[in-house]
This record gives sequence, structure tokens and C-alpha cells, in this order.
Amino acid sequence: MADTVSHNYYPPGVKLPHFVPNEDSVISLIARFGALWVAVSIGATFLIRRLDLKTSFADQVTFVWMCLTGWIHLFFEAHFVLNHVELAGDQSLFGQLWKEYSLSDSRYLTSDSFLVSMEAVTAFCWGPLAFFIAYCIAVKHPLRYALQLIISVGQVYGDVLYYATSLLNIEYCRPERYYFWFYYFFFNFIWMVVGCCCIWHAVIKIWEAFGKLEQLETSQKRK
Repeated sequence: MADTVSHNYYPPGVKLPHFVPNEDSVISLIARFGALWVAVSIGATFLIRRLDLKTSFADQVTFVWMCLTGWIHLFFEAHFVLNHVELAGDQSLFGQLWKEYSLSDSRYLTSDSFLVSMEAVTAFCWGPLAFFIAYCIAVKHPLRYALQLIISVGQVYGDVLYYATSLLNIEYCRPERYYFWFYYFFFNFIWMVVGCCCIWHAVIKIWEAFGKLEQLETSQKRK
């Protein structure tokens, strides 16, 4: 009987024996999660401006992004990793959000090995690293650009793998366009776009630094 629990996930036959419908409405869940995004972003903006008013706009934006993505990785995605077995019955805010998102990819409710592994790396590697990069930006530590390149490549690569495996298992997504384009495509595409921008920024800065070093070495040899 447990395997026949009624749910709205695809494919219709997917077994979710612990499933319990969400208590809160979709609007309430998205509004509360959005409020957390805004609170973290405003707090990070206030912090970086308080620490150094001369920080460039690009560095301020990157600082805020690292704090926001670090928070999402270390708390929201870690919640999935730590609770994936019982996630289908989880009624906490993050649990309900994951159940809502899972309408676009029900593998999240089946303890899919790839998703658990990928999210574990994202949560416990990229999460703390994002906060450390934010610290490096605040104190103007030169290691920031190398670490920014590492985390951004990791995030983009993770998104590419996720998109690929999801499209190969598209039957786990409900057929409505809303779930495919808004939940599945849009929310993940944010990390693709921002990640590529961070990669480009880091590469340019590292390129400029090595270019100046080579010029200095060349000038010293001529002397």
C-alpha cells in the first residue's frame, strides 16, 4: 500500500512511499524563499559597503553573489543532501520547496545517486568556498581570482551535467511548460550565466597579472 501513495509527480508510476502533500501554497513558499534571497543580498551589500566604500561595483556584485550562492549551497542544497531519504514527507520550508521544485525533476525525491553526489559536492565544497571567496574580496586577497575561477567552472560544469542527465530522463519532469522552463531551465540557468561571467572576469584578471609580470621580467632582463 505504501508504494501506491497518490502524488502529482512524473512519471506517474514513480514510487514515493513517504510522500506527504505540501502544507503551504506555492505562492507562500516562493515568497518566503524570495524574501530570504533579498535579505541575504541586502545584508551582503550593506556589509561590503561598510567594510570598504572604495570597493568597485563589479567586486561588490561578486561579493553579494558569493554570499548568496554560498548560502543557497550550504543551507538549501545541503538540506536536500542530509534529508533526501525522507524528503518526500518533509514539511519544513526547505523540504516543501524541494518538493515543489521536484515537480520539474522528481529524481530529487527518489534519492537518485547522481543528484545526491552532485548536490553533496555543491553544498559542502562550493558552499564554504563561496564564503571564503567573499572574504578574499573583502580583504582584497589576490587568491580570490584563482578560487573564483575554480568555483565558477565547478558550478557551470555541474549545471551542464545536470542539464544533460535531466534531458536524458525527461520523463521525470511534468509536461507543463511552467515546470520545465521556469523551475528546471531558468533557476539553473542563473548559475550558468553568472558562472560564465565570473569565469571571464577571473581569466581576464589572471591574464592581466601574468602579462604585467612578464613585462616586468622582460624589462629587468634588458637592464
